[in-house]
Amino acid sequence: MNKVFDRYSSVCFALVGALFVIESRNISTSAYGSEVGPNMFPMGLGIILIILSLRLFWESTRGKAEGSAATGGKSLQYKRFLTIFAATLLYVYLLELVGYVIMTFLFLFVSFKVMGSKSYFKTTLVSFAFSVGVYYVYVHLLQGTLPGFPVWLGF
Repeated sequence: MNKVFDRYSSVCFALVGALFVIESRNISTSAYGSEVGPNMFPMGLGIILIILSLRLFWESTRGKAEGSAATGGKSLQYKRFLTIFAATLLYVYLLELVGYVIMTFLFLFVSFKVMGSKSYFKTTLVSFAFSVGVYYVYVHLLQGTLPGFPVWLGF
């Protein structure tokens, strides 16, 4: 962990989170046929990003300064970063076409495996449970809308 980089990045992330919160207020508060307005998700993400960046800033300021290299003695893992970045781009691009449950499952599965999960069973179970659980809660309980299953699957 590079404490100087972490401090600067936490400030940048907090500013991005604040921008999310501010701009989400410009989105309408309700949508036709939905109890949850489209402004809630970006506002929630902004608040979470602010909280996490404050924690990162706090953790990077406490403790002793590093005496080793800028990466803390660890090599940067570009391959993992680029794999998850590519998976994120594919997720965003294919979400409407393939649907929320399938794309979220695939994204989480790939991300967990790239981060080092050893068990295929646990990775599959957690990815599936999270995808279906969030879809059910958001669409059925909160009566929001998410892209469903693709038409070409016959659902």
